[in-house]
Amino acid sequence: MTKPWLRFLSVSLGLLVIAYAFFAGAVYFKQDDLIFQGSWLSADHQFNLNVPFEERSIVVDGAKLSGIRLTQEDPLGLIFFLHGNAGNLESWTSGADYYQRVNYDMFMFDYRGYGKSTGSVSNEAQLHSDVRKAWDSVAPQYDGKPIIIYGRSLGAALAAELATHVDAEKVILVSPFTSLEAMAKSQYPLLPLALVKYPLRTSEIIGEIKAPVILVHGDRDSLIPIAHSEHLLKLANTNAKILIIEGAGHNDIHHYRSYIEGLTSELPGIRNYSQLQLCQKVAETGSSELC
Repeated sequence: MTKPWLRFLSVSLGLLVIAYAFFAGAVYFKQDDLIFQGSWLSADHQFNLNVPFEERSIVVDGAKLSGIRLTQEDPLGLIFFLHGNAGNLESWTSGADYYQRVNYDMFMFDYRGYGKSTGSVSNEAQLHSDVRKAWDSVAPQYDGKPIIIYGRSLGAALAAELATHVDAEKVILVSPFTSLEAMAKSQYPLLPLALVKYPLRTSEIIGEIKAPVILVHGDRDSLIPIAHSEHLLKLANTNAKILIIEGAGHNDIHHYRSYIEGLTSELPGIRNYSQLQLCQKVAETGSSELC
C-alpha cells in the first residue's frame, strides 16, 4: 500500500511538471508578442516631418514594407538605420533634423506588422531577408559615398548580420545584446534555450564584420546590461571600439550629449557636433567668420 507522503510527493511533482510545461508553452507561443512590440499605422497615414523626405515601399515575400528616406540636396552619405523592437517610423524619426545638420541621408523601414508595413514576422531568416531587400533597394544609389549601418537594440542584431554580407564604411551598434538566447537565459533561467525562436546570435558573427565596429552602450542600461557590449568588443575585429554613455539607460541614451557628439565624430566628412551647433548659431546671426 502506497504511503500517504509518497502519494503526496508524486502528485506534487506531477503538478509541478504540468505547471512547468504550461509556463514553457506560454513563453514559446507568446515570445513573438514579447519581442516584436511594434505599433500599427493606417495605410493612409501621413508622416509630418520638418525635413525633406520621401516614402518608399519595399516588396518582400508575402508583405510590403514601409520605409522613409530623409534626403539632403548633396548628402555626404547614407545612414541605414535599423530601429528597435517597439514603436514605428513615426516615433523613430522624431530627431529627423539631426540628419539635416550633419548632411547625411537616412533610410529606415518598419518591420512586418509595424507602422504601415503589412504581414507579420515569423522567423529569423525572414527578418534578415527583409533587411537585405531593404538595403538593396537604397544602397546602390550611394555608390562612391560612405554608408553607415546603424542598429539599435533589436536592430543592432540585424545590423550585425547585414554587415557580414555587404560593404559599409562603419557599423554602429547601439545597446546590442550578445544574443537573444542570452537575454532569455537571464530572464527565464529554468527554460531550455531550444524554446527561443529568434536566437539572433550577434556574438557568433561579429568577428566576421570587416568594417570598423562602434559599440555604444549606456552604463545604466538595466534591460541590456553593458556587459553585452563589453563581451562583443572582445569578439569583434581589431577596428572595433566601445563608446560608453555615462548615466544613460536603454531608452534615453539618445538624449545624452556624449551620445550625439560621439556618433557624429564617427561620420566621415563632417566636423564635430559642437562645431556644427556653433556654425548654426553663427548662421542665424548672419555672420560667417567662424565657419
